[in-house]
Amino acid sequence: MSAVPFPAPAVMRPLPGISRELVLPEQRPAEPPTGVCALLGVAGRGPLYTAVPLRRADEFAAVFGPAPEGSHLAAAVEGFFSCGGASCYAIRVEPADPDWLTRGLAALAPLADADLVAVPDLAAATPGRWLELQKELLDDCERSGARFAVLDSLPGASAADVRAQRDGLQSRFGALYFPWVRLAGGQVVPPSGHVAGAYAASDAARGVGAAPANLELAGVFDLVPAPTPAELADLSAAAVNPLRSLPGRGIRVWGARTLAGPDQPEWTAIGVCRLFLSLARWLAATAPALAFEPNDLTLWIRIRRQLTERLWRLWREGSLAGAAPDSAFYVRCDAGTNPPEVRDAGLVVTEIGLAPSVPAEFVVVRLVQQDGRTTFA
Repeated sequence: MSAVPFPAPAVMRPLPGISRELVLPEQRPAEPPTGVCALLGVAGRGPLYTAVPLRRADEFAAVFGPAPEGSHLAAAVEGFFSCGGASCYAIRVEPADPDWLTRGLAALAPLADADLVAVPDLAAATPGRWLELQKELLDDCERSGARFAVLDSLPGASAADVRAQRDGLQSRFGALYFPWVRLAGGQVVPPSGHVAGAYAASDAARGVGAAPANLELAGVFDLVPAPTPAELADLSAAAVNPLRSLPGRGIRVWGARTLAGPDQPEWTAIGVCRLFLSLARWLAATAPALAFEPNDLTLWIRIRRQLTERLWRLWREGSLAGAAPDSAFYVRCDAGTNPPEVRDAGLVVTEIGLAPSVPAEFVVVRLVQQDGRTTFA
């Protein structure tokens, strides 16, 4: 006969009393950065269609050299950092290439941290393609589900021209700014680089859900052309974000509206749209850890716990309305959102309700996870 050993105790405690155990908490999912802008444009040298990371404005010249005549990429990078940006990418394009925007946007595909994109050298294309390229940029942001476009008014546009431009652009994945700005050296440039830097500064100070408006644009000395008070009102009504000169307060961003159409009133605020984009990026980064887990109560509790913690932090920073968390958000992941036919299909469905600071009503979305992929609608 062979002896059957008794199982050993899980933890050996030689003496009665209090002992210490090391218990490691579940690792908190990393927070994706926000306010990281990809800037596409023309440069004198450097790699083509390659996203070059920059942490300081002076790094641009070391890679791309002096700015060629008519190029605004260098000024946009300078403006981004002068207005509070901390990290960006510069992508050099070849304006003679008819597909330069498509190829430039393709360079963004592997970037997990870039949540803003701007094309200060849109004028490198023929005038007849300007609006077409801006639509392509908005479509690319929508397909990515992670980026927001900062658009400039077309070169030489008046207030009436930019309202017509806005009529041709319908998307909650971008915002339009008017007019162009004059810098200290007299150069007139599109404002997208400076505005993207203001986005980054606002994110750092107030969170991604705050409206990036009433923010001073450092290094800007004049508006070209300067909108009149009547034009400012018309631009705001058309969801074009004007820049405004205020005595003693400098030149400031004076609007925070997206290009969402009239059928999407819940997506008119930039802060609301970017809040959801940021949450979608966070979910996309955390979803792979949940793939292939048993689709049962344990998984649902884990999903609810992680999402509740993330949304609680958004509420604490002021990105969500409500005097208490219960009035700011809710998370549902249970047998109701995951009936047997959903589980049999290999899906995990979570419903999230948020009350963004502006507007205060709930915007309900559904999160569907399958095979490590996340669909956010």
